[in-house]
Amino acid sequence: NAQDDLLNVKLNWLQCHFTWAPQRENIDLDDMKQRLQDSIDLGVKYQARSYNQLAFVNCLQGNCVEAIQNLKEAEKILRENHEDEFDKRSIITYGNYAWVYYHMGQLTEAQSYLDKLERVCKQFPEASRYTAMIPEVYGEKGWSLLSGPGQYYEDAMECFKRALEEDPGNTDWNNRYATVLFRLEWLSGTPESQGPSESMKQFRRVLELDPDHIVAMVLLALKLQQFNQSEEALELIKETLQKSPDLPYVLRYAAKFYRTEGDVEKAVELLKKGLEITPHSTFLHHQIGQCYRTKLYKLINSHNAALQQKGELIEVCKYHFQKAFEKRPLTSIKPHLDFAGICSLNEEHHKAKEIYNHLLTLE
Repeated sequence: NAQDDLLNVKLNWLQCHFTWAPQRENIDLDDMKQRLQDSIDLGVKYQARSYNQLAFVNCLQGNCVEAIQNLKEAEKILRENHEDEFDKRSIITYGNYAWVYYHMGQLTEAQSYLDKLERVCKQFPEASRYTAMIPEVYGEKGWSLLSGPGQYYEDAMECFKRALEEDPGNTDWNNRYATVLFRLEWLSGTPESQGPSESMKQFRRVLELDPDHIVAMVLLALKLQQFNQSEEALELIKETLQKSPDLPYVLRYAAKFYRTEGDVEKAVELLKKGLEITPHSTFLHHQIGQCYRTKLYKLINSHNAALQQKGELIEVCKYHFQKAFEKRPLTSIKPHLDFAGICSLNEEHHKAKEIYNHLLTLE
């Protein structure tokens, strides 16, 4: 009807998870839900952000009542932690509320949140009727895109740049900007011969603002390792493990460092510790699979591979690679390929072919 159509037009003007890519066809909802729940359970610093995105995922899965509960949690955290900045930080939450109520068919409730947004946006001179492109909105949009597939990283980078133009000293946005540069460099395979990378400079900027920023430390260490500065990298890794020995994010990247250095046993030890804390982590399973694959290749190249030992390693690799993609059928290209590679090595060509055929169906 006309009211519904008009409301839908207004909702599409908003800046919130429902109007940003990625949408349903681009994300593995179960995996994203698990990752968001893990970050909430671990008590990460920016829980309101996780609750907002969790509301979006729940709504897409038809769990609208749960989505409203997520948004109530986000709103409560923002009121408790940012009372003086609540209005500017509430823009995305209010937008998400409006969309969820719209999906529930509660159009009056949806309109009430548009009215709240209109009141909030009047405070900002350059705002449109229902949204204001302020650093908080750019930053949140960037974070949302960064948590999706790699095709959205360029857009995420632009969002963090815009947020930093108005708030250059914000540690969080500086770190997110460094992280997206780090990922884009990894995707493009930036040659080490080009000198210090942009992400390396940016992580050093984060550590100037906050010398104890654990995420910046561990990712800078991986960058330094890539540029053959392993001594400084190792010191940073040791420091992060000392300061945050039970943070899965640190454990997984520290493990990656040790695996690249050739210390596979240490890497597996750290990854298994991470898996005890977040047992459903697809990233950790993929990393463990890669460690056991390194062991497998070493065994094969030694030319005295015991058949039983080789068979056991193959099964362990397959188990962890499969765990890494079973909840991420749309976005886990690398674990699929790694699983197929082990199947081919084990002469299970029919299984490898199934994987390749599945990957060909993806956009």
